[in-house]
Amino acid sequence: MMNSLPEGYRALVIGARGAIGSALLLQLQNDPRCAAVKGVSRDSSPGLDLLSETSISDCARDLASQGPFHLVLDATGALTLNGRGPEKRLDELEATHLLSAMHLNAVGPSLLLKHLVPLLAPGQRVIWGKLSARVGSIEDNHKGGWYGYRSAKAALNMLLQTAAIEIARRRPLAVVAALQPGTVQSPLSQPFVGSDALPPEQAAQRLLAVLDALLPTGRAQFVDHLGQHLAW
Repeated sequence: MMNSLPEGYRALVIGARGAIGSALLLQLQNDPRCAAVKGVSRDSSPGLDLLSETSISDCARDLASQGPFHLVLDATGALTLNGRGPEKRLDELEATHLLSAMHLNAVGPSLLLKHLVPLLAPGQRVIWGKLSARVGSIEDNHKGGWYGYRSAKAALNMLLQTAAIEIARRRPLAVVAALQPGTVQSPLSQPFVGSDALPPEQAAQRLLAVLDALLPTGRAQFVDHLGQHLAW
């Protein structure tokens, strides 16, 4: 249960058809303290296309009547784009692929912030949690490779940090977090993980517990599924 949020809180899960998104949605549906939870994806009504700001703004307009929201979870993202996985070497770089990774993993989520932050409940504790990745940490990069995905997640983290500073001016009780969910069993990670990957349900439970415990700092926080703070 999300005990830190008001009784009868309202939640929104973006990317609710993905492995982690659907697990988060289910956890919130089973929380008796949650009055309503809405899941949004490309196939929902309203639908959402991260590559179209018009789609994002239309979706936000439709969601306005279902808020205000105390918890927004953005579980969108992609590692493989157009059938192509992450680049391992410099000679594999292509501008189109790099820009696609940036658009889907950083630009789209930043536009979600633009259009959905106004739907957060004013004057109360609210949480914006966005799935990021440990590979987005510039300081923690010891192996190289995965150029587009790493760069997009690093850009995402900067966008979240910058937005968090602005959000705190009007909503000082807001928590904004970039989340490392661990290695999770999902179509996104399937080609790259072993048998020790977390079931999505366990990852979702851990992420919600971590978010529930975070305190507002006026800054974004980069944390993993065990509650450990990560280097930006």
